[in-house]
Amino acid sequence: MTPILRNALVRASRQSATTALGYRAASTHAISNPTLANIERRWEGMPMQEQADLWMALRDRMKEGWTDMTIQEKKAAYWIAFGPHGPRSLPPPGENKTVILYTLIGLGASFLLFTGMRQFARPGPSTMNKEWQEATNEYLKNQNSDPLTGISSEGYSGKGHVQSPSSNA
Repeated sequence: MTPILRNALVRASRQSATTALGYRAASTHAISNPTLANIERRWEGMPMQEQADLWMALRDRMKEGWTDMTIQEKKAAYWIAFGPHGPRSLPPPGENKTVILYTLIGLGASFLLFTGMRQFARPGPSTMNKEWQEATNEYLKNQNSDPLTGISSEGYSGKGHVQSPSSNA
């Protein structure tokens, strides 16, 4: 091991040991009841720094053991960890109606766009009629195209290239 790596590891272990001792010394006392009172109502309105400080203090208290914690601390820790706030909060009232409304608006707009494009589009190509496609089938049979499995094979019963209705219809 190189001396630089060894020195870095020694420094890191000393820093983690001193910070761990600092946390333990700070967390030996209970958090005051006024701090934890009505935490369910106050949590969303608290500044982020205050939320983080309270959570860290509770986390440090939990490291000591749950038997040393007060009932208020246990309730607050449970509510902060699993309560209906942040991503677990309940959806606002009327959210389902809003989602359905915007979905229907999007479907309506896409339908209007589709019908508008169909209204102003050019007519289909001249090759997209039944007579032309039947003539294509005959041409391929005369050319003996795909004699093993295709239109020129013995006993072929498929439609070939016919896919459109008759132009007379």
